[in-house]
Amino acid sequence: MTKAFDMEMFLGGVLTGSHATRQRHLRQAKIIHAAIAERWQRETPWGWKRKHLAWFLKHRLKQRSEETRYYYLLTARLITWRLEMPWVFDL
Repeated sequence: MTKAFDMEMFLGGVLTGSHATRQRHLRQAKIIHAAIAERWQRETPWGWKRKHLAWFLKHRLKQRSEETRYYYLLTARLITWRLEMPWVFDL
């Protein structure tokens, strides 16, 4: 049996701000992780490519408000920062 990936530990070093902001980023990162794991069977962010996050931001959030997409973009930037990748995303 494998242990589930701990998104809180993964993002722990880059999370800043108020408690509510940190909790929002963790909640959204877990949603992003679940969607990518379901679609591409990528169990950890270390196996993600730019296309995975771009797909989530473009297709999974298509019906969401502009504000919601913006907050997910901020979370995607945190993930990118943690992975130390130079990826840039558009809304």
